[in-house]
Amino acid sequence: MTARLARVRADSYVDSVRLMSATRTMGQREGVEWAAAVMGTPANVEILSGRGFDDETLAKATANDLVFAVIAADEAEARAALDEGESAVDAASGSAAPASGQATRPSSLEEAAETLPGANVAIVSVPGEFAALETQKAITAGMHVLLFSDNVPLEDEIALKQRAAGLGLLVMGPGAGTAAMGGVGLGFANAVRLGTVGIVAAAGTGAQEVMSLVDRWGGGITDVIGVGGRDLSASVGGLMADLALRSVTADTRVEVVLFVSKPPAPEVAEGLFGILGTKPAVAAMIGMEEQGPARPGLRLARTLDEAAADAVELAGLPRPDPGEGLSEAVAPAIERVPPRRTAVRGLFSGGTLCYESMVVLSKRLGPVYSNTPLREGWGLPAPEGEHVCLDMGEEEYTRGRPHPMIDPEARIEGIRRAGADPDTAVVLLDVVLGYGAHPDPAAVLSLACEEVARRRDGAAVVAYVLGTDSDLQDVRRQRAQLADAGCLVAPTAARAALMAAAISARRPEVAEEIP
Repeated sequence: MTARLARVRADSYVDSVRLMSATRTMGQREGVEWAAAVMGTPANVEILSGRGFDDETLAKATANDLVFAVIAADEAEARAALDEGESAVDAASGSAAPASGQATRPSSLEEAAETLPGANVAIVSVPGEFAALETQKAITAGMHVLLFSDNVPLEDEIALKQRAAGLGLLVMGPGAGTAAMGGVGLGFANAVRLGTVGIVAAAGTGAQEVMSLVDRWGGGITDVIGVGGRDLSASVGGLMADLALRSVTADTRVEVVLFVSKPPAPEVAEGLFGILGTKPAVAAMIGMEEQGPARPGLRLARTLDEAAADAVELAGLPRPDPGEGLSEAVAPAIERVPPRRTAVRGLFSGGTLCYESMVVLSKRLGPVYSNTPLREGWGLPAPEGEHVCLDMGEEEYTRGRPHPMIDPEARIEGIRRAGADPDTAVVLLDVVLGYGAHPDPAAVLSLACEEVARRRDGAAVVAYVLGTDSDLQDVRRQRAQLADAGCLVAPTAARAALMAAAISARRPEVAEEIP
């Protein structure tokens, strides 16, 4: 008989990375059907109740309590999984009892600052309702902040950024997943060489894509400053983008400025254009229809790979051509995939990569439906047989389970389902490497990809691996595993979308078009 067990550890706040690690550890145990390590917020307790957990202790959990929950084949397996989950949290956080004479870990921001005198950056990763207070403490201490937390109210973001901007301090976020400062990656980031390109981004995987491509094509990075997706809205007014661009432009190490975002509010865009171009610069505002007149000293790129190529060229290196030879690469898939199959089905772990792919695909194939739609009327559910791209890093897919960058298994069911759909011509995937990501995502995804790609009269699988040779996961090995599984492996995210469009439209030349 299936057993549902929950365990609450009171007053034990744990950040999202360690929660994900514990969730994965419990879920991988044989006999476990479902598992989650979460904080006891009302929303999380509601999710657990919906899965049949009705323990009285759980009902009394607070947002500062750590909750482990497991559905397993029997009670013994469930208890063993809960024990492993607790051990995983303790191992990741170093919260086991310290040895005699060893200092205890700081329990507050103030204690951490005392432990590390001179620190000038704080990472805040707490539930959204508590994030503003902790960020205010860091600002008071004179620190820049990477605000990793989600669900921070807009009014809190505005107040934090107004105060920080007045003090000349950065608040990167909220929801900022990527930054790199002083050669150190913060959040989700990639291992890249130091160089002369300074990046400011309001897009997490957008920042990762350009930093990885600049590295791959011979360039190097000074810093990556992620300002959060809402920073460029009319409400926030680009407060941190303005400060970050002025800082990067004034940095004597920076020879080329690279700016990445989705479309900003028009009045914010005008302000940014006033700063960009004072030093050789590239801006990729993906999906922005009206980019205005040409501006001296500034290149406007339509895709992330075009932006990275521009930055490399401005840094004095040869300009790469990521599209060369791709028409020949997609030709066999066009021959193999039956003509009745026309739909592209994208399953993304990176929100910006999903957005860019929809922009590229919609220009060639028409409407692309999504949980994060480009236009009104292109939301879910999609009409039968239409193109669909899902951002599986959004909250509806990550409640109670790890982000797909950390847990690739979250997409396996989707890959198989998309491949089994008789309308699907292409299953389109991104695989994001780097700090914080799964140690071997291609190994997890390859079997499902092979089931689809090797099926007679089935769909093609187009995959893109975002990463560098210096990343722990090794981008070359990840690409090779996917290629061995029958995937068409694209050189960039934009090219992956073009390859998918070429197969869907039965026009191989599309794979080499200017995005």
